[in-house]
Amino acid sequence: MKRKNKPSKSIIILALVLEITTLISCGKVEQTLPDENKGNIDYRSGFETPVTIRIPVYERGFEGWDATDNYYTDWIQTEFGDKHNIKIEFVAINRTTQVYDYMQLMASGKAPDIIFHYDMPQMIAYYSEGSLQQLDWEEIARYAPTYWTNIGEVIQTYGDVENDHYFFFAERPDAYNSVTVIRKDWLDAVGKKMPASLEELNEALAAWKEAGLGNGGGCIQQNAFIFDYPFRSLEMSEEEHALYSDLSIAPFTWQPAHDYLKNLNYQYNHYLIDREFYLNTDDLATQADFVSGAAGIYSFHMSDNTTVFRNLLENNPTAEVAYLPLKAMTPAGNAPHSREYWPFGLIMGLRYSTTDEERAAIWMYLEWMSQPENLYYLQNGVEGENYTMNELGHAIRNSDYNGKYRLSNNSNKDYWCLVTESVQYGDSELNDQVNPNNLASKEYEQIITDSYQDFCDNEKYRKPDVMFQVVISAVAEYKSELNEKWKELYVRCVMASEEEFESVYEAASIEYLEAGYQKILDEKQAAIDAGKGLN
Repeated sequence: MKRKNKPSKSIIILALVLEITTLISCGKVEQTLPDENKGNIDYRSGFETPVTIRIPVYERGFEGWDATDNYYTDWIQTEFGDKHNIKIEFVAINRTTQVYDYMQLMASGKAPDIIFHYDMPQMIAYYSEGSLQQLDWEEIARYAPTYWTNIGEVIQTYGDVENDHYFFFAERPDAYNSVTVIRKDWLDAVGKKMPASLEELNEALAAWKEAGLGNGGGCIQQNAFIFDYPFRSLEMSEEEHALYSDLSIAPFTWQPAHDYLKNLNYQYNHYLIDREFYLNTDDLATQADFVSGAAGIYSFHMSDNTTVFRNLLENNPTAEVAYLPLKAMTPAGNAPHSREYWPFGLIMGLRYSTTDEERAAIWMYLEWMSQPENLYYLQNGVEGENYTMNELGHAIRNSDYNGKYRLSNNSNKDYWCLVTESVQYGDSELNDQVNPNNLASKEYEQIITDSYQDFCDNEKYRKPDVMFQVVISAVAEYKSELNEKWKELYVRCVMASEEEFESVYEAASIEYLEAGYQKILDEKQAAIDAGKGLN
């Protein structure tokens, strides 16, 4: 098995990100069939001597939950590991500091066998540092035929880097549990209806301020740059989208970014958002403002056992919340654009030093988890404890359950996300029937229902980022500096006086371009001109 060379010591300062090297393919890729005669040793029946695999799991700080040691990690060991002479060690990766965590683990030689991320450019960065090994698709298909049937076509379409195989993926069915909620009782208190545009939202925020209720919250936008979508023009060209739309680099000098910052500047100067927004650098900080009653708007990934609403009611017993539609954050005259996900969930690679036996064990693990009965148990728990079956045979969650078989606060997703991004029930109609219960506690099912309707209504305005067919090397060189520069200039522009905003933004744009963004734009433009950058 061919591998990259062992990474250099520079891995401890890994902050490089290169652009994805695979252009979205429009055609169907022929499936690679497993070769039963490949290799001299077949481990599918188990290993003669114990094999240890190290599996990453996100640590999200759920109260009372140990991500690496709980009922379900024990169950996985018993049901899969012990039956194949495999020891599974779960390695905690902090969700908000995951790149740093991986850097430290790689530098110490303790990285898990699977290296994963939701951002393809970051996975390219791991590849570029020599942290990943080359993969054999036939080997995956042989050891994990169910997994390969589910996702093999996507792997063959998007899994190459410079014509070699490096990435494998989880499935990504449609999901709509990433929501923004608003204090409906505050809207009622000031006589405002649900906002239907950004202008109406600002009017509601102003009314909140006058009534002494609170503000719209606020935070530092970082890591995943999707803030500008509602400000994109209907006339945006494919080339413009390819040039500027980038999950890993903020498009500071683009007109939609200007318009976004100008609105924030207005909100800041009129006391409509948190005046100390720059201190909110993670979800815990913004959530704390919302549940305490200081802020009336909050965005998060919703699940049936989320503690957000319970904590809100403990502090504000009469609080009512509702789904805030995309159009409420969109300027009048614009369409509610949003980012469409690429057709895969987690992006994964294998650590450069993972052995042949460990690699086979990992494919066997993905195959075991892809079996419907195992996936169902991980996602739902124990019948009669975590859930009951309704008359249609759907698992109806008991969101108040807190016993031995308790799921994590995101329904154990951090284990089964290796094979799929969301719970599925056979077809889209069944999913839509069951999801309000499975993605929200009983009192808040309407939020998921409204989110689903918004998702359907605005389908034509969703658009994925462009995948470049060539490496954009300037991204690797300047990403780290630009991400820090973005935060500095972002705060400078928002906190400027309204009269000075344009001059401050213009100077900041020049500074951002000179810090490396112009080189990124030039390199992307060259790729686009060569036909290497449009979908």
